[in-house]
Amino acid sequence: MSGAAGKRRRVLCGLLAAALLAVGCGRPEAEPEPPVRSAEAPLALVYNGPQGCAECGPAVADLLRLAPQHYRVEYVGPGTGKPLTAAVLAQAQLYVQPGGGQDLDRTWQDLDASAAAMRDWVRGGGSYLGLCFGGYLAGRDPGFGLLPGDSHGYAGSPGSTVPDERDTVIEVSWRGKPRHLYFQDGPAFRVDDGADATVLATYSNGAAAVVVAPYGKGRVGVSGPHPEADASWYDEKGLTNPDGIRMDLAYDLIQATVSR
Repeated sequence: MSGAAGKRRRVLCGLLAAALLAVGCGRPEAEPEPPVRSAEAPLALVYNGPQGCAECGPAVADLLRLAPQHYRVEYVGPGTGKPLTAAVLAQAQLYVQPGGGQDLDRTWQDLDASAAAMRDWVRGGGSYLGLCFGGYLAGRDPGFGLLPGDSHGYAGSPGSTVPDERDTVIEVSWRGKPRHLYFQDGPAFRVDDGADATVLATYSNGAAAVVVAPYGKGRVGVSGPHPEADASWYDEKGLTNPDGIRMDLAYDLIQATVSR
């Protein structure tokens, strides 16, 4: 459920993070040197195990390094040399479960043993960010069970504008304003009645598309669409975003997820 499956290439934005908030991802005539990142920047862990999309984890890593509150990034998961354990999580402020999967049950086999540690870490003050496939995994059966509700497929649901698993661009209402985002078989979210949760964006049928909610002392942010999608995602599928390629919504979601 990646939107970047298999052969999607990476492109690096040459813009500084402040410029990314105002304009689309592009390449200026003379690229500035990347800003020097302090070793004291908070650590974000990005899952980069086997889940069907080699570039999804690195795309999120690039986003985090360029974010207004930049992060140091380390990959975790099978094949990275860093297992997802309580000791590893304890070093981080943010954990990201990116898009990229097509088989929840298969990926959950790699994550199930870490589920209790993940819940304890978020409950104790950590932040979980789930994008598309990572949004499904924030739910239940299978999943980490971090949401005040659950996740379910949006494509083909009542009133959905997307009938199937195609890669497409959809319109959402983000903080009450229309915006367009890359989408490929991502989830919608059911929020329990009376739950302490903020719906940042809704699909056209009113279903929650992006949600942020507390979990103990920590916080969980989930998105069905892909606010992190860069120009290569659109180019590969011949898609156009009417708003331009902008990262401001991705940064909004990150900030909402880590804020206390």
